[in-house]
Formats: sequence, structure tokens, C-alpha cells
Amino acid sequence: MSEPRGKLSIDRQRIERLVAALSVASAGRLEVAQECIEVGEEDDFGMLEGSMRLFLDELSAASRQNTQAMEELSGAAREIEEKLRTIELQRQALRELSAPIIDVWEGILTVPLVGPLDGDRAADMMEKLLARVADGDVQWVLIDMTGVPIVDTETADRLLKLASAVQLLGAQCILTGLGSQVARALVDLGVHLQELNPMRSLREGLRYCLARRAPGGGGRRAADGR
Repeated sequence: MSEPRGKLSIDRQRIERLVAALSVASAGRLEVAQECIEVGEEDDFGMLEGSMRLFLDELSAASRQNTQAMEELSGAAREIEEKLRTIELQRQALRELSAPIIDVWEGILTVPLVGPLDGDRAADMMEKLLARVADGDVQWVLIDMTGVPIVDTETADRLLKLASAVQLLGAQCILTGLGSQVARALVDLGVHLQELNPMRSLREGLRYCLARRAPGGGGRRAADGR
């Protein structure tokens, strides 16, 4: 008897293979799913098998491309993170180099500034400088401005706060190396320069400190007569 029109007799194994392919494909095992489908017979179900095989091939290729793109993106992210770490290390090194704390003499520290004194740099410098002043017998702190081309209101305020903090710890702060533009800018900003004990050069400031250094070590204990 001939089969009713519109119906197709399908081998059960072909259906099971197609179901298995869909099952493993849903689990992300696309290569296994591709192997489950065998396109052989040229019937309507064979067209379905062929379409499913083509779909799995394209999906597998897209998945490989996506994996490759994710690996490249992950590598780029790691590279960016490494560069950011390097930049931060360089920035920290520049902060330390642009405001090093140097023992020029017993009881005398100098901090040569280079470039603008922004908020982060000022806070970092103040923290380290005050720790040094508090830990040792420091009588004088020379802040050398030779490498600072110009100052603004915030910079002037930071310098005044730094000088006040140093004095609270028993030492004296002297500002050296003031250029004419910086000096005029400080005056225009209303800063009383005498509060910063200005000197024309670091050498002049050092001579001033040595001439007034307390005998017997020059530290705060000696300066206070203890």
C-alpha cells in the first residue's frame, strides 16, 4: 500500500540523531552535535538534516570567532592593566623624584620641588616630610622652589599649611629659590612672605641655617636647650 500523501516514513535512528544533536548543541557541545547529524538520503527529512547541519556549522564558526575575540579582549585588558600599573609606578617615582627629602646637614632637611604642586603631590610630600621631622632631630626644613615656574592660590595655600605643620613639630620652614615671577605671584595672592622665611637661593638658606644651628647637633632638643 502506498503511503498517504503528505506523510514521510523516517528511520527512527535519524530522528534520534537529530534529537541528540539538538540536545548536545544546547549544552554548547557544537562539534559533537555536528557529528550526530548524517546527511545522506535525499528526502524532505534530509533537507531538514542538511539545514540543521548548516546551522550548526555556522553556529560553531561563530562560537570560535567569539572565543577568539574574548581571548583577544582579555589579553588587551591584561595589557591595559599592566600599562596602568606601570604608569602608576612611574607616577609614584616621579612624585618622589620631583619632591625628594634630602638630609643636607645634621638637623637640616631640604625638599627641592620640580613642577606644579598639585593636591595629591602636596599631600604625599607633607605626609612624608612631617614623618621625617617627627622621627628625627630636625631643626630646619628648606623648601626649594627653583624648579617651580609659577604658583597659584592653591599652591600658596599648601605651602603655608606645610610651613605651619612643620613649625608645630618644632622645626622652622624656609622657602628658597624664589624666582621673580613666583615672588610677585605670591605677593599678588596676598601671601605674607615672611611667614615662609624666603631666601634667594638654596645656598643662602643653608648658610642661614648653619649660622643659627644649635650647638651640639642642631636638633630640636639642642635648640630647646634640653
